[in-house]
Amino acid sequence: MTSETMVIIDGNSLAHRAYHAIPPLSTSQGILTNAVYGFTNMLLKILAEEHPDRIAVAFDKGKITFRHDDFEKYKAHRPATPDDLRPQFPVLKEVLKAMRIQVFEAEGYEADDLIGTLSARAEQAGLRTIIVTGDRDALQLVSPLTSVRLVKKGISELDEYDEGMVWQRYGITPRQYADFKGLTGDASDNIPGIPGIGEKTASRLLKEYGSLEEIIAHADELAGRTGELVKTYKHQAELSKKLATIHRDVPVEIDLALCRWQGPDHKELLEIFKKLEFKSLIKSIYFDRDEKTGVKKKEESARQALTRPNLEVYQAACQPIDSPARIKSFIKAARKAGKVSLVLAGDGRGGIAAASFALEGESTAYSLDGPPDKILEILKTICEDGNIKKYCHNGKETIRLLHRNGITLRQLAFDTMIAAYLLNPASSNQDLEDISLEHLNAVLPGEDRKLPAQAHCIMELAQLLDNKLKLYGQDRLFYEIEIPLAGILAEMEIEGVAVDKKQLEAMSEELGRQIEKLADEIYRLTGREFNINSPKQLGKVLFEDLKLPVIKKTKTGYSTDADVLEELAAAHEAVAKILEYRQMAKLKSTYADGLAALINPETGKLHTTFHQTVTNTGRLSSSDPNLQNIPIRLEAGRLIRKVFIPGRPENLLLTADYSQIELRVLAHISGDPALIKAFKNGEDIHTRTAAEIFAVRPEEVTREMRTRAKAVNFGIVYGLSDFGLARDIKVSRQEARRYIENYFARYAGVKDYIERIIREARQKGYVTTLLNRRRYLPDLFSPNRTIRSFGERTAMNTPIQGSAADIIKLAMVNIHRELAEHGLKAKMILQVHDELIFDAPAVEIDQLKDLVKRCMENALVLEVPLLVEIKAGRNWYDVKKI
Repeated sequence: MTSETMVIIDGNSLAHRAYHAIPPLSTSQGILTNAVYGFTNMLLKILAEEHPDRIAVAFDKGKITFRHDDFEKYKAHRPATPDDLRPQFPVLKEVLKAMRIQVFEAEGYEADDLIGTLSARAEQAGLRTIIVTGDRDALQLVSPLTSVRLVKKGISELDEYDEGMVWQRYGITPRQYADFKGLTGDASDNIPGIPGIGEKTASRLLKEYGSLEEIIAHADELAGRTGELVKTYKHQAELSKKLATIHRDVPVEIDLALCRWQGPDHKELLEIFKKLEFKSLIKSIYFDRDEKTGVKKKEESARQALTRPNLEVYQAACQPIDSPARIKSFIKAARKAGKVSLVLAGDGRGGIAAASFALEGESTAYSLDGPPDKILEILKTICEDGNIKKYCHNGKETIRLLHRNGITLRQLAFDTMIAAYLLNPASSNQDLEDISLEHLNAVLPGEDRKLPAQAHCIMELAQLLDNKLKLYGQDRLFYEIEIPLAGILAEMEIEGVAVDKKQLEAMSEELGRQIEKLADEIYRLTGREFNINSPKQLGKVLFEDLKLPVIKKTKTGYSTDADVLEELAAAHEAVAKILEYRQMAKLKSTYADGLAALINPETGKLHTTFHQTVTNTGRLSSSDPNLQNIPIRLEAGRLIRKVFIPGRPENLLLTADYSQIELRVLAHISGDPALIKAFKNGEDIHTRTAAEIFAVRPEEVTREMRTRAKAVNFGIVYGLSDFGLARDIKVSRQEARRYIENYFARYAGVKDYIERIIREARQKGYVTTLLNRRRYLPDLFSPNRTIRSFGERTAMNTPIQGSAADIIKLAMVNIHRELAEHGLKAKMILQVHDELIFDAPAVEIDQLKDLVKRCMENALVLEVPLLVEIKAGRNWYDVKKI
């Protein structure tokens, strides 16, 4: 038995009661809201009082249920749902969705039956269960583990019913409640019962005989009129009991793990409350955030220290830095404090229009505006002082904005955006406003007070998030890798990557010629001219004119996506040409033309933006342009790399690429002896795997065997199924399954790892990397098998992918530090997954090669060696191994 609490709410009952208790309300846009408002108010009150670990809301679905099969007049007297209540149910479900509360409905069943089924499952799991309803029928569900909160008149008060209270009120046990209704009936549900038998008589009879069936069996013993009534209406009484009995085994998938309340989606809930104009509710939301990040009950004291119960509008007193005396006083205070949070406001032209600061331990923020030169002078004094630690939100962008204004930010010590990301990498909302809502329950004020409040909020958040990072063992990852990396990425973005614009233009022209030639070939092969880029016209040509078999249809016609065309490529020569046409068109538009448009006219370089807080695995991503997605499969795509050149004529590009890092991490994490041995012996892992799964000697492995084994190796890392493997390497599903079975037979440690990590992920709700990066996996608890399977694959590959990401990040930090220590002019300019690219003077290449190789191969000690391949050349395409 656990000490966890589950709350189950009767959605229909509470919505109806709220509707009748609250006067008609609507928004300025005409949205009806009185039932939604009343329901939400009560929901927030329940959450604040009960602090449930799990919660669910059940609704009726349709008016006809299985009870109507037995008695078509069931609930016949009940009035129809009011016209101004009906449209509020979808709005109410929007609120519940934003609250991240599970909703249950089932065709043919009432909410009561779902409540009965949910409470039965909860009892089986040993959960303390609270049912909130206005329907007394729920009293039959009361047990030692389950109580009922009955809504009294209106919606503000609740009566609690446990077994003792049921007995005190009715003189029966909860198990006898359906028998009680069989005798007394229920006018509200049109359940007839036995006319003439009231509550007192029913209670007396049940105390004496125990059940309706026994009362009927002993009807001859009953004195006077009561006996005659029981004999006359016994079938009606039996039917009434059947109608009143709550069904506790509704055939719906119920996964109590999905009912675990992780707190609301703060941003979505705030938006809904704004739309519904629930201004008073915005200040009274209860957020149980820490369950969302997995804090266990044994960590309750830490959890209480990290939570704030009520949402508030974040306020910060503000003192302007507007005189020489105040400037001097502020700088002195900042140096004494040794820590300052910083928020900048741009002027839209790359300049800085205003800034705000906060100091640790002070309730007043400092605002800085006025003449640009004065702002920059004070910023330079503070930001370039290496003895003052800087706290920012999105420090990388702060560094870039300061750099554009001639200021270097020294000592970035905390970044609230990165900290919040590490605590919950799946969150799509990383604005300071979102994080303030999630961790401080605070809404930041509007424009006039925004900057000072943000500065103060960052300082307060830093202390809270620092505690959480330490609680979850992520402080090393944050302080030793992610924080220094933010500054490194800012430098890489500022440095940029030089591009040969003339060669890019020539490449675009050549691709244009190839595209025209392919179009002419397609027209010749199909016998007509048409718009190849139009799916509608292409579909007509392929499936109506050429009569090719239809593989897949869309809502608008024939599908002509890449999968369809690849399947049809062997059926007609034109299809292969169309695929090639698309590839060339993509290269031209996205890369040749797309990259040219993004070259900075002042520097002649591409300045990508690296995203440190986007992926769930910890990998970096890149945009504007995405330089991590330069094509490598086709030779025409690989040629794009020719245009990436050193920034100076005397420089070379040096590339350093981890060899099979994810497979090496897999060997380390799984501890598989055969895999570890193969890597330690320097064997070609794909050849070794091919030899194992095809049962041949390594020297007998063919190129095709190795290719298939490579697909198996990486397929295992990414949780590829036999179906996916069969599709990728063009073999039967049976053959693909045999490859996987042979793999696991040889590498049993990998199979054990997969089973172990999925089991542990289900227990914890998350997985971690070697450096303790967390990823939460709610998909593991989905009732949907497909989603659950995806969660299992994610559990398996996240520690591998995430650890590889952590290792290269750690290597980047170490390399950056050593470049400075050795006084080298070489610059790290790109990170492309497992590869680092440097722009360096040719005279430094030998020294750089040794430095980079040492830092990368020794970034983290594993059971197997990390190997790095170093190349250098005049452009990214022509680099050669050195």
